[in-house]
Amino acid sequence: MIRLICVGKNRDKALKSLEDEYVKRISAFDRVQVEEVKDEPNLHTDREAEERRVRDAEAARVLDRLKADDFVVLLDLHGTMPDSPGFAWKLIQWRQAGHLVFVIAGSLGPGEALVRRAGYRLKLSDLTFTHMMTRVLLLEQIYRGFMIDAGRSYHK
Repeated sequence: MIRLICVGKNRDKALKSLEDEYVKRISAFDRVQVEEVKDEPNLHTDREAEERRVRDAEAARVLDRLKADDFVVLLDLHGTMPDSPGFAWKLIQWRQAGHLVFVIAGSLGPGEALVRRAGYRLKLSDLTFTHMMTRVLLLEQIYRGFMIDAGRSYHK
């Protein structure tokens, strides 16, 4: 089973529908569970200490959901950005490494403890997306990865 732990709740019905569609598609290959943890109120302050407090609080909530044998792939702006075939290859490796968990941190980024816990830091793009769109993009890439691995024609 693949788990996605996401900071914040998806309130966008259209994106939730796409999220559900990709979860359904992925189910032909593996089960997917999307979990949401509460995000901290973001006052959009420039105070570094407040931003660190928010990141650390959200990271603690995510870390509480992780098990010792989980292999954590953290979505991170400072991570590695593979192409889709490279991601497909990594996806197969990660599934063999243990229980696979993807983590999408809050809007201010991941806390240091979460960065340290990650087995891999994944960058989806140099572009900026909303966290809800990121969920859909990640799920689509997971589905694409399975299709590439299966030799199916989805990937062009």
